[in-house]
Amino acid sequence: MLSLKKATAADIPLIRELTFAIWPQTYSSIISQQQIDYMLDMMYSPASLQKQMEEEGCTFIIVYDEGEPVAFASYAQHPADNETEPKIWKLNKIYILPSQQGKGTGKFIIRYIVDEIKSLHAKALQLQVNRENMAKDFYEKLGFKIIKTADFDIGKGYFMNDYVMELVL
Repeated sequence: MLSLKKATAADIPLIRELTFAIWPQTYSSIISQQQIDYMLDMMYSPASLQKQMEEEGCTFIIVYDEGEPVAFASYAQHPADNETEPKIWKLNKIYILPSQQGKGTGKFIIRYIVDEIKSLHAKALQLQVNRENMAKDFYEKLGFKIIKTADFDIGKGYFMNDYVMELVL
């Protein structure tokens, strides 16, 4: 039975534990170990996670299967230029333990986030996915469409070579 809870700063060690159990296996065939190490430090250090939660408006959720933590996700509203723009939200992170993949956990997470942001009058949910990541197929099955191809400079000569995908709500 899947359940979830909204994470707080007290959950940062658990988010990091899940990250280090998921990331290397997910990205080792896509990007270099040096880039993985750089990105883990940049995006998943305790200070970075706390800043995302407390200053950048990111909501983190942790998913449990029979009480065991198996996944986490993060989402936030895109900043709008004015109040009349459609509300676009971004799925910043969604990571599921390899042993849990293919069991409906990802769909459970996306459904939860869509329900949450629809109640806040969201018009779309966007995400970025590495162009080599097989998760792209999963997102397409859920109705996400590629809206652009982009290379994001993340510093130190590294880039995220992604598709930007969108699910219109």
